[in-house]
Amino acid sequence: MASTFSFDIVSDFDRQELVNALDQTNREIGSRYDLKDTQTTVELADEKITVNTASEMTLDAVHDMLQSKALKRNLSLKIFDYGKIESSSGNRIRQEITLKKGISQDIAKQISKLIRDEFKKVQPSIQGDVVRVTAKDKDELQAVMQRLKQEDLPVALQFTNYR
Repeated sequence: MASTFSFDIVSDFDRQELVNALDQTNREIGSRYDLKDTQTTVELADEKITVNTASEMTLDAVHDMLQSKALKRNLSLKIFDYGKIESSSGNRIRQEITLKKGISQDIAKQISKLIRDEFKKVQPSIQGDVVRVTAKDKDELQAVMQRLKQEDLPVALQFTNYR
């Protein structure tokens, strides 16, 4: 009986953990002495986070807080795509941080090529924004996972549906 094993490579994040990280960031903004009177807001929409603050110095402080809270909650920093800083009303600045989800076609092709070149007994296939990897040996799949963890790709990768 020749059975095959597979797993999916996805790029996703836990939205509830992101909400918790943003709540912690907002609480810390309210309690920190240097940010207390800046009227800084960090708001989450469906696909983006909007930061509205007084200066670039406070924006950097908010970035540091947000990144540290996200890391503590096992969120990759690769999900944040920082937009350009815009001036807002009342001598303030604003920045939109887009949340990256899914694997683009270019990156999926790059992952497939890497797998095909280095692992001859493994078959990758692109299915939308997911790359499915199949093989007859579970050890081969585990080797692919280890190799992809070493690769520095511009998206956060997770491995799901391992069977």
